[in-house]
Amino acid sequence: MENESICRLDVDGKKIVLVGTAHVSQESVDLVEKTIDEEKPDTVCVELCQSRYDAVINKSQWQETDIFKIIREKRTLLLLSQLLMASIQKKIAERFNIMPGQEMFRAVSAAEKAGARIVMADRDIRTTLIRTWRSMRLFSKVRFFFEIVLSLFSADDITETDIEELKKHDALEIALQTFGKKMPEVKRILIDERDQYLAHHIAAAPGDTIVAVVGAGHVPGIQKHITHTIDLTALEALPRKGILGRSIGWGITAFVFAIIIGGFFRSGGEATISMLQWWIVANGTLSGIGSLIVLAHPATVLVSVVAAPLTSLNPMIAAGWVAGLTEAALRKPQVKDFIDLKDDISTVRGFWRNKITRILLVVIFVNIGSSVGTFVAIPLMMKYL
Repeated sequence: MENESICRLDVDGKKIVLVGTAHVSQESVDLVEKTIDEEKPDTVCVELCQSRYDAVINKSQWQETDIFKIIREKRTLLLLSQLLMASIQKKIAERFNIMPGQEMFRAVSAAEKAGARIVMADRDIRTTLIRTWRSMRLFSKVRFFFEIVLSLFSADDITETDIEELKKHDALEIALQTFGKKMPEVKRILIDERDQYLAHHIAAAPGDTIVAVVGAGHVPGIQKHITHTIDLTALEALPRKGILGRSIGWGITAFVFAIIIGGFFRSGGEATISMLQWWIVANGTLSGIGSLIVLAHPATVLVSVVAAPLTSLNPMIAAGWVAGLTEAALRKPQVKDFIDLKDDISTVRGFWRNKITRILLVVIFVNIGSSVGTFVAIPLMMKYL
């Protein structure tokens, strides 16, 4: 009896065998090796890009991370989200004694053993993440981040039966539809676009017999698009950074200055001084609280308090970035922190203990504190108008 995780297609005379897997399932690993051994394909396509494959092969990847560069390039929340997603997958994998994505690497090994060509069929992970991130509004980014955090706590409740259930198309389609309704911009880029990208490379793979090892969630989309012409240029293009966020930032700055000027002409210099005091206290205090929550260095806390009232008036600079760079300079990550990162991300305690994730958390929480401080200060200042 044919395994329900296998889908056979005939495309332009090519025999294509899609193997839908769960990325943390031992059964998926066994199925992949068995299918490649039985089919003896000319080519094996895997749901990996070259950079992801190289990152796993290169064990020192994290040791080469430049935390200062990440903060300066405003990629803190993006990296922290990546680590949280990796943490969820790792926690599930540890429960069933399997490496996340192991079926992909075992597929590569099986292909090499069978003498088959290997095609890294997925879009570069950096392109996918940048396209996802730039498509999301600020609220969506924050929501996406906190939903991942909540998933971190609920990962322990997942059973192997739940994982294998994901490979049943009906259950999976329901899950994707639910996710798509919540955050359609994320599903479109993470799932739908990559369905097209994978379909193109699988259909274009050399040879008469192709085995493609992909996550079960991509199988329906690949079936849908595999006979279509796909515009890879459009799927690989990086969207321009949106100007809406900067416009809102400068708008808030202009509004604050308008309040202060209005207060001066309406109520005099004392009112202006009081307004400035509220601005400094609200921004500084809440930013300082943000840094205290993540147990930042005392000097970082002080920098957060001092920087927030100033950076809140300049959308080009954020208090969290200043605090993060300060924390990185004071508690510079050691090689041990990079080595331990893959284990530390598995627990909440590890996230707080590891210097790398601690720095990322400092940036996030100080920025949140500064943002809340701005919206707390404005109505307090308007009382003097």
